[in-house]
Amino acid sequence: MEPVPHENTSLRRAPVQQRSAERLARILDACAELLDETGYEQLSTRAVAVRAGVPIGSVYRFFSNKRALADALARRNLDSYAERVTGRLADIPAADWRSAIDAVLDEYLAMKRTVAGFALVDFGAPAPAPAPDDDPAADANQRVAGRLAGLLSGHLGRTADEDLLRTVLVCVEATDALLRLAFRTDPSGDAAVVAETRVLLRAYLARVLD
Repeated sequence: MEPVPHENTSLRRAPVQQRSAERLARILDACAELLDETGYEQLSTRAVAVRAGVPIGSVYRFFSNKRALADALARRNLDSYAERVTGRLADIPAADWRSAIDAVLDEYLAMKRTVAGFALVDFGAPAPAPAPDDDPAADANQRVAGRLAGLLSGHLGRTADEDLLRTVLVCVEATDALLRLAFRTDPSGDAAVVAETRVLLRAYLARVLD
């Protein structure tokens, strides 16, 4: 059972007591498991309640619908990812930016392969045919880029300015597209495509970080 962040804009109300926080974590864990088993379209708040062993009212206490539930899971995934990356960066010298970027990529791949529900809901909830000005993937990538820019700027001793944020956002968007291809052709991630993604990231970032 993973912790739930204190601030999550998808929640109707934030848990105050430890028991409520644990119940919320069970609900999100159940959501993640069911995503792997049934997919997003078949996901239901009632099934999540049954799997979590809580009354359906407990689910609606925190979430208005399954979209809000999946979005909360995505935000928890991002918090977990940031924690994992932070742990990896602690063991990497600040001057070794290539190893830092490898750690960022490797932790995403590890979560993609092992974390329940992550294949369908990584950092953004899926949605069918979004409007052009309401792209959930774009919003998720913005959140990821902002978090990574902050982590990398602190680790590398650089200013988290607009230029760095733009550079990281380009990397996130490109990596997102390439890894979708890698996992579309191989459930474990096509090793050759992953390797090319790593080459692309290093080549693009060299002009900024060397």
